[in-house]
Amino acid sequence: MRVNAKLIESKTEESISSFQIDGTAENILNIADSLSKMIRNYLVVSKLKKELFFDLQSYTSVNSPEAYRYFTYGQMAFLKSDYPTARNWILLAIAIDSNFYSAINILPVTYAAQGLYEQARKWALWVYNKRDQMPLQHKVWANWLYAKSCETPHESTKYMSQLLEFDNQVPLFHYQLGLDYMAIHQYDKAVTAIEKAFDIYKKWDSKPMWIYNYYHLGIAYHKTGLYKKEKELYKRAEQDFPEDCAILPRQAILSLSEGDINSANRYIEKYVSNRKNNSWSDAAIAGSLAGIYSEAGILDKAEEYYRQALSLEPERPVRLNSLANFLIDNNRNINEGMELVEKALAITPDYYILDTKGWGLFKLGKYKGSLELLEKAWELKPLYDHGIYLHLQEARKAVAGQR
Repeated sequence: MRVNAKLIESKTEESISSFQIDGTAENILNIADSLSKMIRNYLVVSKLKKELFFDLQSYTSVNSPEAYRYFTYGQMAFLKSDYPTARNWILLAIAIDSNFYSAINILPVTYAAQGLYEQARKWALWVYNKRDQMPLQHKVWANWLYAKSCETPHESTKYMSQLLEFDNQVPLFHYQLGLDYMAIHQYDKAVTAIEKAFDIYKKWDSKPMWIYNYYHLGIAYHKTGLYKKEKELYKRAEQDFPEDCAILPRQAILSLSEGDINSANRYIEKYVSNRKNNSWSDAAIAGSLAGIYSEAGILDKAEEYYRQALSLEPERPVRLNSLANFLIDNNRNINEGMELVEKALAITPDYYILDTKGWGLFKLGKYKGSLELLEKAWELKPLYDHGIYLHLQEARKAVAGQR
């Protein structure tokens, strides 16, 4: 026997979904029970989907209400930047349904968002090896994950563009495409992509999933000199996420760049207070303020805070390297920068410190030694780094010119 059922919207008589199950006449009661369970699960999942942001609804497909509920919990934790909790919920969802591809494909992202790039690469490879079992849309996402961990943003933008060919009404895909463009400093393209995500939210009469849509579009606006649009964007962010302080440093940078010192000081004061309430160390706060002033082009103030951060944590490689990189990159004191980077390398020969030393050697005209270190930094990097790429290109040109 084959039993079919169709779920219909009673008001419009529009067909919503169809169900089918095969069996024998002797098992008709079991067939009826199974069919009832299929329909019930569909209805429960449909209701749970309404709790998930619009971005993910069309991309997510699963039959188990329990798995979907765990996935929803994971997404909510992710949007609160609680990545370990998000990962735990998602793993529970996958344990219930090993073919829950939407959950599987999010797992590497939770590691990458936390800065755990080796684990992200491991899971991206695991997902990539399962791609032939997936529906085509999820297969493309698996290719994108692989590109993020093992290739370059040039490949990842290609795959994200393919996802948009399936459905160009998923804001998440436009937003992520914008981030991929930002990773290679193509800020004009990033503006176009992320603005499309905002256009869809406007059509839905909805706000974005999280404040980082505003944060990253703000960076793209700033890099392209669209200060007026950037300021309006932050006003909207304050309305949609009034309790979230993530954009405060961007607001401070914009105010400093426009010469509005009073507004900048208010944003910085609020930012410092927020970070202290979240148990940031004085050194971490000083280092963050250094970055704000550096991006705003107020280099004396930036140097003051970089030195303050180092004085509070004199043995931390990240503090030594931050000041060294600042002094070298801005031609403020290359020799002192080289002394600091040597101290950092004596503690740990990490890739980003090798990049700083290699760039310092380049600034000193020692191109061959610079190229050797930058190539080593490139080999050791956990994922694509456009800053190292640009340094490496400069060194290669210089060495080729000497020949």
